[in-house]
Amino acid sequence: MKTANTVSANADRKTPTESAANDDLFQSFLMGGFECSTHRRGDGKRLDVIAATRHDEFAFQDYQRLTDLGMLTARDGLRWHLIEKTPSQYDFSSAISQIRAARETGLQVIWDLFHYGYPDDLDIMSAEFVERFAAFSGKFTELLLAEKIETPYLCLFNEISFFAWAAGEVGWWFPYFRQRGDEVKRQLLKASIAAAEAIKKIAPNAVLIQTDPIINVIPRGKKPENVIDARNYHNSQFHALDVLLGKDEPELGGSPKIVDAVGVNYYQDSQWRHPGGRRVWRGSRDYKPLNEMLRDFYERFKIPLFVAETGIEDEARPEWFRYVGDQVQIAVENGVPVLGICLYPIVNHPGWDDDRHCCNGLWDYANDCGVREIYEPLAAEIKRQINFEKDSANK
Repeated sequence: MKTANTVSANADRKTPTESAANDDLFQSFLMGGFECSTHRRGDGKRLDVIAATRHDEFAFQDYQRLTDLGMLTARDGLRWHLIEKTPSQYDFSSAISQIRAARETGLQVIWDLFHYGYPDDLDIMSAEFVERFAAFSGKFTELLLAEKIETPYLCLFNEISFFAWAAGEVGWWFPYFRQRGDEVKRQLLKASIAAAEAIKKIAPNAVLIQTDPIINVIPRGKKPENVIDARNYHNSQFHALDVLLGKDEPELGGSPKIVDAVGVNYYQDSQWRHPGGRRVWRGSRDYKPLNEMLRDFYERFKIPLFVAETGIEDEARPEWFRYVGDQVQIAVENGVPVLGICLYPIVNHPGWDDDRHCCNGLWDYANDCGVREIYEPLAAEIKRQINFEKDSANK
């Protein structure tokens, strides 16, 4: 993927409100994220994880559980393919229960507008894709305002870089392109910029968030070509944000005004050797602590950031979340304005590729009354971190 040059800090960027650059951006430091992917996987099946987890049925109960625990902010998503089955005709019935549940429970939701899926009739490489995504984003913003959500929080594209790689470079997902990752990424960037402009016209106070994986790529061996390739691969993680900020490819119209905060998604497989892709595991001498990665990211962009996704499966869940929390605390103590951590997902879900029962959330599948069994060891770790935050705030 394309690599961008290092950019200087942007002293002139503007936020939608005075609070957007400080700790008041989110209602809580710890957040929960509802898996909401809707892409078509390799066998052609379209995923709908919101339906698979019955979150659409039990949004109120799900949100109430979060607020009762002390998580007052969440990530959730729309299903564009259900909303715009006919071009320019919008049916938001698939999302209205989530919107109203958020309002009734007081939960602050960061809405993903594109979590990998889009309407069947659209060609992702067409000008129509850009136009319709912008129009769809504007219509949803209007709906939030009509539903008395005074400050829309919107994540336009979840992981532009990862989607461009998965769907455009290696053909894992629809449209199954190969070696067209840069083209797909450029198209998503154009659509994101157009959507951001449409949203800001309707709701100038909207908080616009961009997310992408934060990674560390280490050269395998000392061959000069490996070192150069690994560095380029590592730096490719910054390219999308460089464009959105207008620091690279300014002809696309990027601007600091359309990026209010950045979410970095971090998992146990976010560090690897290149070439070959062999994972670098925590405890290895080459493993880079997360706090240093967050520091480097912030020093490059000088934009408020948060860990927008992190999690792991099975019994490792509490220990991993403690590691991330401790690393974020170190980063904050060192002056990096990390504004939160989102446990992702907050609810167990069927595996993308094989529908297996992924035990990676805090709560399990719902019964017919909307009750979900909680994973107590992870709940205890979350409560520990919430109490730590409260104690720190009172000092």
